[in-house]
Amino acid sequence: MSGSAPQTLDTDRTGSMDVHRLEVVHVEGDAYTVDVREHRLRVDQPLEAGGTDTAPTPTELFAASLATCVAYYAGRYLHRHGLPQTGLRVRTEFTMASDRPPRVASVRLVVVPPPELPERRRAALLAVASRCTVHNTLHQPPEVDVELEP
Repeated sequence: MSGSAPQTLDTDRTGSMDVHRLEVVHVEGDAYTVDVREHRLRVDQPLEAGGTDTAPTPTELFAASLATCVAYYAGRYLHRHGLPQTGLRVRTEFTMASDRPPRVASVRLVVVPPPELPERRRAALLAVASRCTVHNTLHQPPEVDVELEP
């Protein structure tokens, strides 16, 4: 971490007591670090976009966030039912929209269950995995405010 406490927003617009905070800090060029709790991630842009390609892009992390959330929910389902998680994978691909504004147009996730998963559990696994927090958020988008600090 940076050694200094991250700045906090002065108001909680959601009214919720469960506020999660992170901070993004410029490193160089198009590279940034993201401090999340006691973890640090890096983002960058590919060479063809002007970056140095030292890390995934924010859009790739967006897709990765969805894929890992689906994997987590699938894994928890397997764990709850005493089923093996070994071999569980989620393959993901996304496409960008060709018009404006720039955005992800589609995301395809393929849950690859463990080879030992009984056939009768496959539909339930998919149903649970499809209801992960990130997926739910995409279906019911949050209010997003972008502000400039005074």
